[in-house]
Amino acid sequence: MTNSTQPESPALAAATAMFVEVLVIGIGALTAAVFLLIALIGPASTAKLAPVAGSSAATGVALAAAYALGILLDRAADTALTPHRRRLRTRFFSTNSDYAKARLRLAEFPALAARADYARSRMRICRGWLLNSLALALTADLAMLRYSFDHRLLTLCATSAFGIVTAYGFYRAWRALTVTGYRKLAEQTAVHPTTPPVPAQPQPGSVSSR
Repeated sequence: MTNSTQPESPALAAATAMFVEVLVIGIGALTAAVFLLIALIGPASTAKLAPVAGSSAATGVALAAAYALGILLDRAADTALTPHRRRLRTRFFSTNSDYAKARLRLAEFPALAARADYARSRMRICRGWLLNSLALALTADLAMLRYSFDHRLLTLCATSAFGIVTAYGFYRAWRALTVTGYRKLAEQTAVHPTTPPVPAQPQPGSVSSR
């Protein structure tokens, strides 16, 4: 009989965390896609589609679409930031081989590896939402242009400014997490050469035993 209190395996926990991480990124991308659709079809068609969006089938499709978009956006953000990430990594690892060896050494310490995985998960979320923030601001502005309401110009400017500031905040968070991760990896996996013991020097006036 299987014990229900058995702790979750590391592989299953990592897979669950990855699913949630991609979904969190994908929800933002899906929202931006919905704003873009509203901007394209206009208020009248949006009102007709609103009842369909609340159905169970639409919810299931939206969940699957969010996950798929999350994968695409994560890869796009990684590709865009890879040159900068590699420049940051050279501060602590001169070659790719040194970095790979450090990752292998860290795997020998499960507690440290779990902390590093959690930090990388936060880094990927910040990376994905950097693009999400810009996409949401742009598509929200496009959608609002199809509607007439009071203080529209002010709202558009506020939305654009908020998107830019938020994107910059996610960039700073991503950069800080990336640098900290590389620094901790270098410190935790540094190989310190063994220093041979220094023989004790006789003290002045001491009498050696024979």
